[in-house]
Amino acid sequence: MILLDIVTIPKDDAVAFTFFTGYMAMMAASVFFFFERTQVSDKWKTSLLISGLITFIAAVHYFYMRDYYMATGENPTALRYIDWTLTVPLMCVEFYLLTKAAGAKKALLWKLIIASVWMLVFGYIGEAFNPEGGSTSHSVIYGVLSTIGYLYILYAAWMGEVAQLAKDSNNESIQRSVRILAWFVLVGWAIYPIGYMCMPGGWLNTGLGWESSSVDLFYNIADAVNKIGFGLVVYSLAISETAKAKAAA
Repeated sequence: MILLDIVTIPKDDAVAFTFFTGYMAMMAASVFFFFERTQVSDKWKTSLLISGLITFIAAVHYFYMRDYYMATGENPTALRYIDWTLTVPLMCVEFYLLTKAAGAKKALLWKLIIASVWMLVFGYIGEAFNPEGGSTSHSVIYGVLSTIGYLYILYAAWMGEVAQLAKDSNNESIQRSVRILAWFVLVGWAIYPIGYMCMPGGWLNTGLGWESSSVDLFYNIADAVNKIGFGLVVYSLAISETAKAKAAA
């Protein structure tokens, strides 16, 4: 007889609950985006494919992060950053795809990807390689370096090249969608530096006593909202533009 260890989720463990809920929500979103590709015109199929890949990659990582957390009770830092290093650049690709018709060049795509990888690599060094006990100087140095990448993406989405291309498109739907995605970057992504500053040595940890373990709940919620939300914005635009094209045909 083969005995299987059944892992149960404690009723009072909100973090474990959101790991499982996040996994299911993002997997369901992936199925939705992949199937809905057949409902949009060819020019939008790649955008929906990227949306589905973002949530699918996150769902797979959440499946393993859930097990890691249940076994250790600790934040799966390495798995989180592997997830983000794959999905955040793909989220930046969506900006390029939305503005491609307005003249976006591949140079913009690479700048956004490099900025996102820069942000994540230095964030990981700051969080995973902080000396035992937590060094504030280490946290601040790599936190500042990581923020440079984030600020570039934020600037591009709100006032820089992405925002200008959206304006030049003369398409209200694209302009509105880019602005909504820019809000995701400004507000939705803000939870991640907050979590970073809660680790040992971080400003919120040393100043206010916030523990990094308490941030897992917010990371899980933010991941699901940001990644599924990005996809839904792209999906809404794709459906709207497809309907317009059919009506004009």
